[in-house]
Amino acid sequence: MANMISGLVVTIIPVFNRPKLLVEAVNSALAQTYRPIEIIIVDDGSTDDTVKVADNLAKNYAQEIRVIHQKNSGVGLAREAGRLQARGEFIQYLDSDDILMPKKFELQVAGLRAHPECAVAYGKTRYYETGEIPKDIPWKRTGEKIERMFPAFLESRWWGTSTPLYRREVVDRAGAWTSLCREEDWEYDSRIAALGVKLYFCDEFVSEQRGLSSDRLCRKFDTSTWRDRAKAHALIFEHARRAGIDESAPEMRHFARELFLLSRQCGAVGLAKESKGLFQLARIASGENRSRGLDFKVYRFLTYVFGWCLVGKFSCLLHSFRK
Repeated sequence: MANMISGLVVTIIPVFNRPKLLVEAVNSALAQTYRPIEIIIVDDGSTDDTVKVADNLAKNYAQEIRVIHQKNSGVGLAREAGRLQARGEFIQYLDSDDILMPKKFELQVAGLRAHPECAVAYGKTRYYETGEIPKDIPWKRTGEKIERMFPAFLESRWWGTSTPLYRREVVDRAGAWTSLCREEDWEYDSRIAALGVKLYFCDEFVSEQRGLSSDRLCRKFDTSTWRDRAKAHALIFEHARRAGIDESAPEMRHFARELFLLSRQCGAVGLAKESKGLFQLARIASGENRSRGLDFKVYRFLTYVFGWCLVGKFSCLLHSFRK
């Protein structure tokens, strides 16, 4: 905090092999009506023209853009590299395929200035697939005025990475991004939610999330993906418990069901240890009475007899038939 520049908004953009999209994302940050700004591009080991494009952007806008080059480490650690270099009072994370609306910083900084009790500002976000015409329909729950991130974040991460603007102070309190490559953003925001911070709602469209299902920074959905999801869910549960959310909250009951489902899915892909761990967390999240339910008892008995992986496979197969 000693090196913090008052009023400066720092946009951190991790990128891997996306030269054209990077230019669009950077241009949306440069087009902000608010100043001062700084943009930190974190090239996460790109192997194409992204390296040259990032360097050219920094050369052409030397006063406002910096570039960090690092070996490929995943989106979470790329954001962390940018966070460690950020000198601003406010932090904006921006994925390379997303866009900021021109007045985002102006509106959200003004909101945080007027409401010093709030640590994070958010607004409405559009979502659309590449090639579609965006509609003025708020994505997820970004059109709702919500006072705090928890307990709603137990049901889902109800905004996109481009949606919030954070005070530097709360980002520092939250600490480092993890090396997780799935749901790392949900875990990070849940860590901030556990701090009990208040939100400022800006009733304007502030960003656009663009769907690129075939070109994500972490698009592989293999065993390591399920392992990361298991770790993220376990951490989110810890954050929620630290925030004082107990099994009586409907959001915790929802999350308990998610833990049980993920336990079965991890078993189905051969992750017995993760499956067992998530099952235990699901029982804790469900509360003392619910954890003694017939479904938990039957499932635990079956795993004793057949093992976590075989029962997980059968359970997921049965679940797909029911759907």
